[in-house]
Amino acid sequence: MLDTLPIIDIAPLVNASSDSAAKAAVSAALHSACVEYGFFYLNLDSYIDRSETEELARLGKEFFSLPQDEKDKISIKNQDFARGYQRLHENVTNGKADNHEGLDIYKPVANPDKTKPVWGENQWPSVPGFREKFEIWVEKMKALGLIVMEAMAVGLGLTPSEWATLRSQVDDSFWVMRVIGYPPLPKDHDGISCGAHKLWVPHVRPFFCLFAVGSWEMNLKTSFLYADPTPSALQVFLKRGGKTAVSVDGLPREQGDQEGIWIDADPIPGCVVCNIGEMWEIWTNGLYRSTLHRVIHRGTNYRVSIPFFFEPNFDAYIKPIESVVNKLKDGGALPQAEEVKPVVYGDFLLKKVGNNFDTSGRDRY
Repeated sequence: MLDTLPIIDIAPLVNASSDSAAKAAVSAALHSACVEYGFFYLNLDSYIDRSETEELARLGKEFFSLPQDEKDKISIKNQDFARGYQRLHENVTNGKADNHEGLDIYKPVANPDKTKPVWGENQWPSVPGFREKFEIWVEKMKALGLIVMEAMAVGLGLTPSEWATLRSQVDDSFWVMRVIGYPPLPKDHDGISCGAHKLWVPHVRPFFCLFAVGSWEMNLKTSFLYADPTPSALQVFLKRGGKTAVSVDGLPREQGDQEGIWIDADPIPGCVVCNIGEMWEIWTNGLYRSTLHRVIHRGTNYRVSIPFFFEPNFDAYIKPIESVVNKLKDGGALPQAEEVKPVVYGDFLLKKVGNNFDTSGRDRY
């Protein structure tokens, strides 16, 4: 296993002229990346124009540069303490305030009720073009989520019937998108912009997360992240037997006693960073594992990150896929079986999201 994240080109999955062998190769590459890393790059040059993501980053920076009282007009406190803007240090990871501000947008729901967790209405900035451009991005990421998930199902060796069952659990994805702003870390700060965590939605991730321009974590399923060109910010922990991650400038040992190394997952033009989350761990009975990651932004610029979390349906019952479990048993490698328990995604999400923000004085969660 290399000490760099693999890069996977999705062109065969989105080009109608691609043959079955090319698609199978992508599925195999995704499977290998999920087993060995839990994190990888997806080359999207065949799917989106780079100018789209650059415009999203620009709009994000424009919003975060607004006066504080203007940003506070769409605070999460106005809604369900989930949808909307969070001030610097209002987001919490592992019980500690993160050095970033953010805006969270969730899948719209029928009959919104802001007294119910995550069941309010989205709040959009007044920045011209912001909502329009980001809603277009959401639709593209939702479609990409299904494309990549089907390829992963092929990589796992699922039958068409099994894929249909799996697809029915994500065909109305309770997706989440974050726009995150990272100012440079203060000199007297302990060095963490966003503490080490795994994927879940507001710190729960199901399928995967597509990091668009930065990072926040929640991952349950899968996330796609597009990041502006800022280097040396997003870090991923790779487990490596016999290796001990070196402490950098007094940073806390966030990986605990695990052996391994921290590597930078720097932005690559045309790519998003993708990582899998806890729902994939359940579906695959631990074969796919979410990976510890964090953000340490010590540069001089204001960094913007836009992760999109492709989650299961709110009412989806997530349990290990029987054929995957049987293959693991037959191979004598059933990983962490005692830790893999079925969950209803919505219940899991509500438990996670309540711990993600500093909500002093509130009693709703």
